[in-house]
Order: sequence, then C-alpha cells, then structure tokens
Amino acid sequence: MCRGECHPSGHPDLLPVPGTLQGDPGHLFLSRVDGIYAAAMAWLVCGDRVLASLEIADSSRARRRGLLRRDRIEGALLLRPANSVHTVGMRFAIDVAHLDADLRVLRTSTMSRHRVGRPVPGARAVVEADAGSFERWVLAVGDELEVRE
Repeated sequence: MCRGECHPSGHPDLLPVPGTLQGDPGHLFLSRVDGIYAAAMAWLVCGDRVLASLEIADSSRARRRGLLRRDRIEGALLLRPANSVHTVGMRFAIDVAHLDADLRVLRTSTMSRHRVGRPVPGARAVVEADAGSFERWVLAVGDELEVRE
C-alpha cells in the first residue's frame, strides 16, 4: 500500500482507491499480488500498546466471510457492525471481544469450532483473534481499543 506521492508512476500492480484524491496524503492505492488486493495496514491499539495488525470487515460480504476457509489469522479481525459471531465451519478456535460504539471491551470469550455465540447487548463491533491471543495481549473487559491506520 502506498499513500499520497509515493505512487510509482505506471506501476502495473497498484490501483488508486475510489473516493480518495491523488496528491492528498491520505490517497490510497491497492496492491494486487497473486489476485489478492490489500489496502492500508491497520493496527489494533490499547492505550500505548500495539496489540496486533488488524483486518477490518466492514462490508456485509467481508463480515459473512470472516475467518472462514482460513487455517489461522495473523493479528486480528474487526467486524463492524456486529454483536454476535459464530465458528460454524471454522478450522480453529478463536478469542472474541465484543465492543461498544467507543470500542470499549464489553465481554471476552474463547469459542471452539462449530459454535454459535449469543448476541451481546450494547455490542456494536467484534474483534476475533487466534485463541490465546487476548491472554498474551492482556486484554480485559473495560479496555478501550483504537484502530490506527
């Protein structure tokens, strides 16, 4: 991914992101490698700690796909809007954090494969990561998370 003026002219693998203006420091390009498009790298942050790299699923298609057909995840996945998740058809157990509108952690749990989670009242987003990640990150109810790009 490149921002603003770092776009190499005529580079065949970089495409401008619709809705961003060329020359603007926030102008984004998608990198196409082996048929996969990647945009800006996002980070999941708690206070002054970077917890993990972050994928964001904010379209209904991306939320439906989630972590299906993967053997694991590097970092974490933010689903928004969302107030519940499932692991039906997944290949691995996950840690799940339900977040309110301010990305404050309302509830955490570990879900094994082939389970359906109940909706969490007040949840507006969900973070998913490999099982055991939240313990390593020392993530707890009440923590306020931030997404940095």
